[in-house]
Amino acid sequence: MSIILSGTALSTDLATIRNSAAPIDVFRAAVHRIGLHLAVETSRHLPAKEITVTTPIEETQCNVIDGSMVIVPILRAGLGLLDPFLTICPDAAVGFIGLKRNEETLAPAEYYRNLPPSDQSTTFIVIDPMLATGGSMTATLTLLRQLPHQRIIAACLIAAPEGIKRIQDDHPDVLLVSAALDRELNAVGYIMPGLGDAGDRLFGTL
Repeated sequence: MSIILSGTALSTDLATIRNSAAPIDVFRAAVHRIGLHLAVETSRHLPAKEITVTTPIEETQCNVIDGSMVIVPILRAGLGLLDPFLTICPDAAVGFIGLKRNEETLAPAEYYRNLPPSDQSTTFIVIDPMLATGGSMTATLTLLRQLPHQRIIAACLIAAPEGIKRIQDDHPDVLLVSAALDRELNAVGYIMPGLGDAGDRLFGTL
């Protein structure tokens, strides 16, 4: 299942991050705001339980997150979405997966892994700005599915149809949340119209 977000404030920030002339500080700030939209939507799909809370007036019933959360940014670009997700889910643990795409084969190669313990109550939230071929995301989801968990959710800024199809084919039980769905991939695997290389634009390595 995939969810594509909408809204005027969101589309305004998407226009900002697509603009090749956007300075790095403006780009980062817009990514942060879009990340908040993604985190709020993702939080709507977390397991919940009802608890009793005593207000200054009376007792009342409230729904709260049930179980543990682990946010997993795919390095390095995924770090750009980590802060907004921790703003919405401040008690989440954080794990890291480092994947680098081979620019000739487009296949991902793992170079780093550091994940906290998980159990049957854990929801993994995988964050990566761009879902292009789906190779990095699929590799990460395959790894996480081998660990104890209750649910896995993936979130990205921009997705290509090819990437969405791959996630749906390989991991049909994973919920994908994206701020935008773009047209297609070009011959070298970049999303069209996209925003270029998210990691380079976030970290100033253009």
